[in-house]
Amino acid sequence: MKTFSAIFLLILLGLQNFAQKSGPTMKLGAYYFEAWSGKCPYDDGKPEHAWAKGMPTHATKKLVTEFAGRMPLWGWRDDAPGVMEQQIDLAADNGLAFFSFCWYWEDDNGPINIPLLESLPRNHGLKMFLDAKNNDRMEFCLMVANFNKWNIVGTEAWKQAADYWIKLFKHPSYLQVNGKPLLIIYNFKGIDPDGLTYLQEAAQKAGFPGVEIAANGGSPEDGINLRAFYGISLGENKKLEKHPYRELVEASVEKWKGSVEQPIIPLVAQGRDRRPWIPKNDEGLGWLNQNWGDEWYFEKATPEEFKDCLVKLSQWMDAHPEQVTSDRLAVIYAWNEIAEGGWLMPCVEDPDGNYLKAIHRVLMGK
Repeated sequence: MKTFSAIFLLILLGLQNFAQKSGPTMKLGAYYFEAWSGKCPYDDGKPEHAWAKGMPTHATKKLVTEFAGRMPLWGWRDDAPGVMEQQIDLAADNGLAFFSFCWYWEDDNGPINIPLLESLPRNHGLKMFLDAKNNDRMEFCLMVANFNKWNIVGTEAWKQAADYWIKLFKHPSYLQVNGKPLLIIYNFKGIDPDGLTYLQEAAQKAGFPGVEIAANGGSPEDGINLRAFYGISLGENKKLEKHPYRELVEASVEKWKGSVEQPIIPLVAQGRDRRPWIPKNDEGLGWLNQNWGDEWYFEKATPEEFKDCLVKLSQWMDAHPEQVTSDRLAVIYAWNEIAEGGWLMPCVEDPDGNYLKAIHRVLMGK
C-alpha cells in the first residue's frame, strides 16, 4: 500500500512539474500592422526631407531621429527578402500562434479594386506572409480596418469583400475558431447587415460551417459572435502627458468582459506611445490626418512588467473560462506598431528580444 501511495505521489508531482514547465494554456497571437513598406511621402528629394530617402510609408522624422531606438534589427523596412520568414520564426519560436493582419479596402469607399487592393503597402504584410516558405509555422487571420477612407460601403461592396475573404479562408494556415474561419472587424458601426448575412451564406456554400465574426461592438443578434478590440486608447484629444504602464494594463483588464453567448478575445499591450506620429508638421503624420489630436502616452513596460501582464491574463482566463473561446484565444497589441509604441520584435533598444522572451517564459514555462 505504501509503495502504491509513493508511486501515486510521484505521478502527481510529475504532472504538476509538467504543468509548471509547459506554462498556461493560451493561444496567443499579435496584430500585424504593415506600415513598413512602400514609399514615404516625404521621400521627395527636398534637402529638408533627406531623412526620408528610402523610408517606408509611415516613417516620420520624429520616429527615425528622436525614437530611433525603436528601429527593428533588420531596419525600418520589412519588405526586404527573407524578413517575413525571419519574423515568422521569431514569433513561432517564442510561442506566438498567429498574426492578425490589418486589412484595408480600396478605393475610397468604392467597389472592389483587386489590383489596387493587393498593391496597397498596408496589405503587403499579408502578401509577404502568404509567400513565405515557412508560413505553416503560424496561423493568420484578417482584422478588417473599415474606417476613414477604407470603409466598405454598401451591401454590394460587402459581398465583394466576402468573396475575396473566402478565398483567403481556404488557405491551410487560416485561423479557425470552432471549425470556422475567424474574421475580426475593427468598426462595428461600419458593418452592412445584409453583407454579413451574405458572408455567412457564401462561406457555407464554400464548405465552411460559417464564419466567426469578432468586433468591438454589436451582439450575437447582429451576427457578432465574439468581442475583440484593436489597441487601447486613453486620453484622446487631451493633453500630451506621460502615464505609468500600470494604467494601460488596468484599462486592458477593464475590457476583459465576455459571456457564454459572446466570448471575448482579450487583448494585452506592451505599450502605447504615439508621439512619433502626432505632430501635424513635417515631423509627424500631418500628411495623413491634420485633425489628429494629442493623447496620453505611457511609460514603456519592462519585459518583466509585460510578463506579469501576460500572467494576469492567463489567470483571468483560468478564472473565467466561460468568457473566452474554447481554445483560449488572446491577442497582443501589437507585433509591429512601432510608431504607436506597441511592438515585440527585437530592435535597437532591445536587441536581445526580451519582450519575446517574456512571452516564451509565460507560454512555455522556461
